[in-house]
Amino acid sequence: MANENVGRFVEQTMNQTQGAMEQYFSFIQNALSAFPMTSPELAEKMKGYTEENMATSREFVKQLSRAEDLQDIVRIQSQYMQDQFHAFTEQTKSLTETFTKTATGSMKNY
Repeated sequence: MANENVGRFVEQTMNQTQGAMEQYFSFIQNALSAFPMTSPELAEKMKGYTEENMATSREFVKQLSRAEDLQDIVRIQSQYMQDQFHAFTEQTKSLTETFTKTATGSMKNY
C-alpha cells in the first residue's frame, strides 16, 4: 500500500513537472515570437537553455524513480525546485541582457 502511494505520488509529480516545463517553453516561445528583432544569439541561447532544462527534468524523473520512500521524494523534489528556480533566474537575466543588447543595436540602425 505504501509503495503504491509513493508510486502515485511520483507519477503525479512527474506529470506536474512535465506540465510546468511545457508551460515554460510555450511562454518563452510566445515571448520570442512577439519580437521581430530576435537575434541569432538570443535564439541560440534559448535553444541551449531549452536543452539544459530538458536534461535537468529527465534527471529529476530518474532520481524520483529511484526514491526509496516519501522522505526521499520530498528531498529530491525540493532540491529540483530550488535548482530550477536558480536556473530560471539566471537564464532570465542572461536572456534579458541579450535581448536588451539586440534591441539597442537594432535601434542604432534606424
